Amino acid sequence: GIPRSQKAGQSVVRLRPGNGRAVKVALIDTGPMVALFDASDVAHRHYTSLLADNWRLTTTWPCVVEVCHFLGANAVQRFLRWVSEGGVIVFPFDVSNLPDLAELMARYTAEPRTEMDLADASLVWLAQDTNTLNVMTMDVRDFSRYRLPDGRHFEIL
Repeated sequence: GIPRSQKAGQSVVRLRPGNGRAVKVALIDTGPMVALFDASDVAHRHYTSLLADNWRLTTTWPCVVEVCHFLGANAVQRFLRWVSEGGVIVFPFDVSNLPDLAELMARYTAEPRTEMDLADASLVWLAQDTNTLNVMTMDVRDFSRYRLPDGRHFEIL
């Protein structure tokens, strides 16, 4: 499987090699990516403005699939080009990581009221792996209750 990273410390800001500009690091959930590619979305202006700063964004394949489900065909094509051009890094995982995702989903699912989906589980798993706490999400209620194993919470952008 894909091993867990061995990085220590919170990675909030890193320097981009070459130009020395500070790069802000964040995970990005489905909602903000949909908003970026749908001008009629209520959050379009917020996330467009936020991305005017120098961000290095990372997401997962479950989030990419969800974005493609919610956008129209033309927007999906623009979105996929953006991904392929490095607009967001898509972090890989494989079947050996699925038990970790299933465990997260079980931990944060309390029927009938709340349910952690695969996209959210993949981002929480990625946060653990990369030690990244900044997350661009419109799912404030759920990401406010998710925690890393050491108890740290997400910084919602």
